[in-house]
Amino acid sequence: MLVVFDWDGTLCDSVLRIVLAMQAAAIDCEVAVPSDGEVRHIIGLGLPQAMEVLFTDAPSKHLDLAKAYSRHFSESQALPDVSLFAGVSDLLSELKGAGATLAVATGKSRRGLNRVLSELGMEGFFTHTRCADETRSKPHPLMLQELLDEAWMTVGQAIMVGDSIYDLSMAEQAGMDSVGVTYGVHTREQLLPHKPLAVVDDVEGLASVLNVWRKNL
Repeated sequence: MLVVFDWDGTLCDSVLRIVLAMQAAAIDCEVAVPSDGEVRHIIGLGLPQAMEVLFTDAPSKHLDLAKAYSRHFSESQALPDVSLFAGVSDLLSELKGAGATLAVATGKSRRGLNRVLSELGMEGFFTHTRCADETRSKPHPLMLQELLDEAWMTVGQAIMVGDSIYDLSMAEQAGMDSVGVTYGVHTREQLLPHKPLAVVDDVEGLASVLNVWRKNL
C-alpha cells in the first residue's frame, strides 16, 4: 500500500510562513500585496502557477517574485519557524510499521523539500517524493501517476492525503482514494466536492481513517 501525503498544511505547519514570505516578496517587487486568504488559496500549486494566480497584473515580475519568495521563505529569520503538526511523527511511524510505503507529492521545489526534510530529520520516512518543478503541477494527476510507477503500485493500492482542493482534485482525476484535512488551507465545504473518503479535522482523525482504509485493502 502507498500513502501519499501533501507537505505544507498536511504534514508541516508552514502555512503562515508561506503567507508572510509571499507578502514580503510582493513588497520587494513593488506589486499589490495579496491578502492572507489569497495566498492561502494558492498553497499546493507549483510556484510558477501560484504567481500566475496571485499576480495576474504583473506577468513581467513573476520570475523576480518567485526568487524573492524563495529567498524570504528559506532565509528570513523574522518569519515563524516550520514544524510538523502534532501527532504526525507517530502517524508516519505507525504506517511504516504496518508495512505502508510513504510518499510526498508537493508543490514545493526539490531544493525546498530536501531542505525541510533535512531540517526536520524526516528523510528516512519517505521512499518516494515528487515536487512541482519535476513534473506537472497539481491538480494535474501526473505527479501521482509517476509515484505509482516508481512504487510499483496500482491506483487501488494507494491513497492521497491533502489539505487543498488541488490535492483532492489531483487524486480524483487519477482515480485514487483520498482523505482531506481541514487544519491546512481549505475548508470541509471546499474539499467535499472532490469526493474524498473522509474529511478530518486533526491528525488523530486522519490516523483513524487511514487505519480503516488499510485494513480494507
